[in-house]
Amino acid sequence: MSLIIGIDLGTTNSEVAIINNGKVELVEENGSAMLPSYVGISQNGVLIVGEEARNQYILHPQNTIKSIKRKMGSEETVSLGDKNYSPQEISAMILRELKDRAERKLGKRVEKAVITVPAYFSDSQRQATRDAGAIAGLEVVRILNEPTAACLAYENKQGEQTKTVMAFDLGGGTFDVSIVRMTGELVEVIGSHGDNQLGGDDIDEVLFNEILKRFYEKHGSKNGALTEVSLNRLQRAAENAKIQLSQSASSKIIEDNLNDADDSTHQLQQEISRDEFEKLTESLLNRTLVSIHQAMAEARVSIEDIDDVLLVGGSTRIPAIADLLESELSKRPRCEVHPDYAVAYGAGVMAARLMGEGDQRILIDITPFTFGTSTLGEVNGEYCPYYYVPILHAGSPLPASRGQVFYTMHPGQPQIHINVFQGQERDARKNVYLGEFLVEGLDEDAEENSSILINMNLDLDGILTVTAIEKETGLSKSVRLENTLQKVGKQELVASQKKIAELFGPSEDFLEENHMNLDDEDSNQRPEDSMLTQIKTRIDKVKDELDTVDREDLELHLKTISIALLEDDNNTLAKATQEIDDILFYVESAT
Repeated sequence: MSLIIGIDLGTTNSEVAIINNGKVELVEENGSAMLPSYVGISQNGVLIVGEEARNQYILHPQNTIKSIKRKMGSEETVSLGDKNYSPQEISAMILRELKDRAERKLGKRVEKAVITVPAYFSDSQRQATRDAGAIAGLEVVRILNEPTAACLAYENKQGEQTKTVMAFDLGGGTFDVSIVRMTGELVEVIGSHGDNQLGGDDIDEVLFNEILKRFYEKHGSKNGALTEVSLNRLQRAAENAKIQLSQSASSKIIEDNLNDADDSTHQLQQEISRDEFEKLTESLLNRTLVSIHQAMAEARVSIEDIDDVLLVGGSTRIPAIADLLESELSKRPRCEVHPDYAVAYGAGVMAARLMGEGDQRILIDITPFTFGTSTLGEVNGEYCPYYYVPILHAGSPLPASRGQVFYTMHPGQPQIHINVFQGQERDARKNVYLGEFLVEGLDEDAEENSSILINMNLDLDGILTVTAIEKETGLSKSVRLENTLQKVGKQELVASQKKIAELFGPSEDFLEENHMNLDDEDSNQRPEDSMLTQIKTRIDKVKDELDTVDREDLELHLKTISIALLEDDNNTLAKATQEIDDILFYVESAT
């Protein structure tokens, strides 16, 4: 069966989980499983993803993109270097790097993935995530809600006894809360709510504004503003202070040589206590309570019904959050699974399940949204065409399908115009507009008003398909609502794939035909006289004697050689070949 990986595509950090010898594990590089969700073009014009891009953001924000997840599903583009990119394309760069990490660890090609999204992501945001995966060269076999994934990372130790769990997921850019009922092998989501504009980024911004306000109160500035680089340094300082305040009662912020627009230089030295920080962020954290109670209302549970509260997302390490939840729910939250890794691990659990390995729990998820259409009706005392009719209601288990019959305004009406909305307001204009389509060719000879069945189908990934059927004739038209690249067509998707591949260069493409799987005796090889074939033959003879470190080092050096051969880089080729010789010399000597 094809390999499937699990990916948490986060606003601030992303991770990838693999299934190795039947067990789920996160892939670490340079001592960390987290890949900062930053993408940039270096001063040398080279694509950089992760920590290097994050570090570059301070000095060269114009060449660096962060928090792209908040733009997913929108038509907004961002500039990187001398080109514009869609949010899907930037996200694809992050996904491509995670895909490459998994391939380096497994020594095998990866083509499929489970990718997580906030439970409150809209249809267009989910489709955009699927498109980002396709651009990165991944078939997205499942879109999984983040709090649901986190629940899969926790073990239900009560066996067949039913347990009701609240997953509180506060990440870098989004917030979700889900109520989940666990019984043996069954994991059932029964309520969900969230806020796609609430997360660690907002907490950082509040703290940054306070630091900046204090600075101007003390120092002032002739032009009233620090330079962009100095402001970026303070933003990073605010983020670091937030992290420190999660562990200490206070944080000292010291930044030298801050420049303003008048070329004056200043020093910043401030101290912020945890109490001050909690007062600054109190209103933000209290916003989570609204979603908590709405999710509980949807699930029809009370505070007494909640057995466990699970903390998910890096921002939940702020002590005030656990205190707030304990005060509101009368129980201390659990966090035995690392809050930064729970979602990625859960995605790996789902990937393993789809591969027929490991955890085989049955998952029943729900839609957090209500979908419907508009028709003629009375809104606020006025007769208008914006009367909203819900068809598929929030809380419906996935996959979900619901239909409702409507009628044309008069006999022989040749066409109908169908608008689709997400929300619950009676005035359709106050809901989220998703799309529209026209059904033409209705029976013009009908003596009575034609009846039209509008059916809405939501798949396991939460992506909506709307079908309209004229009952008398069977005339049908279906539309898959998507505000994404695939709406335009496959050519645009292919163009984006090539665009991203060019940035990564041939270094990642060698997997398609030149990559050697050390565990696979049938690996494709180049002609017998090639350098790679000779090296691989040497490795193959001692592969059983290689330890994990040697195997990984050899993989990296083989990759370097592949690049060097393609680019005629003799210096790099010689260095990588010598590195392999050094490793093999000791192994061959021992055997």
